[in-house]
Amino acid sequence: MRRKDIALWLLAALLIWAQVWLELKMPDYMSDITRMVQTEGSEMSDILHSGGLMLLCAFGSLVSAIIVGYIISRVSASFSMRVRKKLFDKVEELSMNEVGKFSTSSLITRSTNDITQIQMLVSMGGQMLVRAPLTAAWAVIKISNKSWQWSTATAVTVVLLLATITTIMSIVIPRFKLVQKLTDKINGLTRENLTGIRVVRAFNAEKYQEKKFDKTNNSLTRTQIFNQRMMAVMSPMMYLGMQGLSLAIYVIGALLIVNTPMSGKIQLFGDMAAFFSYAMQVVISFLMLALIFSMIPRAQVSATRINEVLAADISIIDGTFKGETEEIGTLEFRNVSFKYPDAEDYLLKDISFSAKRGETVAFIGSTGSGKSTLVNLIPRFYDATDGDIFVDGVNVRDYKQSALRNKIGYVSQKAIMFNGTITSNVAYGDNGREKPSEKQIKKAIEIAQAKQFVERKENDYKAHVAQGGTNISGGQKQRLAIARAIARDPEIYIFDDSFSALDYKTDAALRKALKEHTGEATNLIVAQRIGTIMHADKILVLDEGKCVGQGTHKELLKNCEVYKQIALSQLTKEELNV
Repeated sequence: MRRKDIALWLLAALLIWAQVWLELKMPDYMSDITRMVQTEGSEMSDILHSGGLMLLCAFGSLVSAIIVGYIISRVSASFSMRVRKKLFDKVEELSMNEVGKFSTSSLITRSTNDITQIQMLVSMGGQMLVRAPLTAAWAVIKISNKSWQWSTATAVTVVLLLATITTIMSIVIPRFKLVQKLTDKINGLTRENLTGIRVVRAFNAEKYQEKKFDKTNNSLTRTQIFNQRMMAVMSPMMYLGMQGLSLAIYVIGALLIVNTPMSGKIQLFGDMAAFFSYAMQVVISFLMLALIFSMIPRAQVSATRINEVLAADISIIDGTFKGETEEIGTLEFRNVSFKYPDAEDYLLKDISFSAKRGETVAFIGSTGSGKSTLVNLIPRFYDATDGDIFVDGVNVRDYKQSALRNKIGYVSQKAIMFNGTITSNVAYGDNGREKPSEKQIKKAIEIAQAKQFVERKENDYKAHVAQGGTNISGGQKQRLAIARAIARDPEIYIFDDSFSALDYKTDAALRKALKEHTGEATNLIVAQRIGTIMHADKILVLDEGKCVGQGTHKELLKNCEVYKQIALSQLTKEELNV
């Protein structure tokens, strides 16, 4: 916590102390009023004086409670804000390996529900953790010299309540952990259902998805109901203890008054009234503790889950090199191999190639051959398991990640759009230089062959784009994603199967425009179509993670059987000039 928050906590604790003192002072005045009412010859002014002081204590307690509530709310909101920011920043630093380990749905739950649980504990529990023990201890001191019989009854009640709380907590705590895991699963299923809604409906799989959801939801519901039922036992037990103690105090008081001489009856009656108030304060304190104990297990589980993310080791360690190099747009792979953590087999094996500024290097191969994984090693979404990758003559591990990625214009296999406008999506991100101007944005959209459909939209370049680009087609999303990369004006372009949703005419026009505009940049293209890459300066053919061919289109037709088979499956011999 910050010093400011600690100071506010100390102020709140001081006010809570004042509040408790004022509340525990009221029974003394009530005892005095009781004695004065029962004593012959008492002055009304004395009764009113004690009553006025009692009202003043009540008002002071109310004011203290309001101020404490404000301070605690402010501190808890500030604390949760910082934790949420810290967690978000940490998630932003995680590599794909760590994100996969935690899962997206779990990270969302940890950033929202788990932090809310901790905020509730800080806001409510923080106040009660100070107030309840202080009230209980002070009240016990107040009643300790009144009557050993009353004190014994109070002690027995407290012991029984503590035993109840301990028993319930030992049963419920393990199930709170299960609740958070099931919440993760619910979030995952909901997210899966919403993102795949078209496929679900196309295959009439609504019932299947409902059954999957119901199974997890019912499990969560049963666990939650069990927990709530167990926690619900606390409240009646507390009230049973409170009412039982009230009855015991009055019964014991009645017996004591009967056996006390007339001269001491009034004093004993006043003591009983005061003792009853103090005893109720003790029991209410334990009611507060019971409420805290019901919150602590969930908050403890949530804190553990948040700390798991914050303490996670980051596999992609940032370098120190800021990116100023003599070479521009060069790329080299030296004996690069890669396998996912905990995997036994390598996905890529001993890949070596180089690319010079202005060259176009293409990658082709069957599905699962490792093409996308290979290009994802360049911006360090993953680090190579063996071997080295050099950009502009510098090992990518030595770069600051931001500096490395500022050299790259990346178009992912799945075109990602963000909620906003067409302009905000194309101008997205930080390239280490000035934001692209409106003219540059329009030029990038024109090169990406998106100008026609953009200008047909209402508000053209300011047209709204929904989250995920759900209000535009797949081909339109791909072209806007390509425009986003062009607007960065990078040294190296990575097109990860970024032309698959385009028709042949648009594909050809786009590649021609890219060649004219990006002639001085290095182009890396992952593609399934021979027509998209046949004019590349160099083509790498991947098969089961190995490079089985490297060269131009004509060279590979002669020397690489895998490439030839792919080519013949798409084009005729006449089109290939074989």
